[in-house]
Amino acid sequence: MYNKIDLPYAYNALEPYIGATTVETHYSKHLQTYVEKLNATLESWGEWDSKTHSLEALLANPEQIPVGIRQAVINNGGGVYNHNLYFSILSPNPKKQPEGKLLEMINKTFGDLAGLKDQLTNAAINQFGSGYGVLCKDCKGALSIKQVKNQDTPLPEGLTPILNIDVWEHAYYLDYKNLRIDYANKIWNIIDWSAVETLYTKDLDCLCK
Repeated sequence: MYNKIDLPYAYNALEPYIGATTVETHYSKHLQTYVEKLNATLESWGEWDSKTHSLEALLANPEQIPVGIRQAVINNGGGVYNHNLYFSILSPNPKKQPEGKLLEMINKTFGDLAGLKDQLTNAAINQFGSGYGVLCKDCKGALSIKQVKNQDTPLPEGLTPILNIDVWEHAYYLDYKNLRIDYANKIWNIIDWSAVETLYTKDLDCLCK
């Protein structure tokens, strides 16, 4: 069975940027529902074993999923994958600046960290309806920014998300009402660049093989 990550901080730890009620509802209700629906859907398909196959591998190859359950797996599996990433890169005591190879690629691609923040914030703000603004790496370590709708992921394009900004209304509405732009700007205060760096460097040497 697939599951949600253990939340690495208390529900109120991200205040004042994200409130305790938002975090609790988002994590324990919305994410939990995706987990339950994904596992229930996969029970009917005996070909996929969560003990030996990652959720990432499942979502990266949707054509192998039976047509009858494919969209349900994409929707709910994406909900689990995207939320697990989102909660994992937030922290009440974040590393404020990237370093090393990640910083080098950010400067090469976006000019500087401010350029990355501007582009990713704009992608999140301008995502029509529900979805995410996502910073991705490819198998060679190149960076790009994607807008994804609903619970889609860029995994089928050969891109691995390493940072996302969730712009489903349940991620921010209790705290920011209709002001998505305020949420997208303030969330940078709790982005943990240590977590993003770990995701950036993970498996880079073998992703293209």
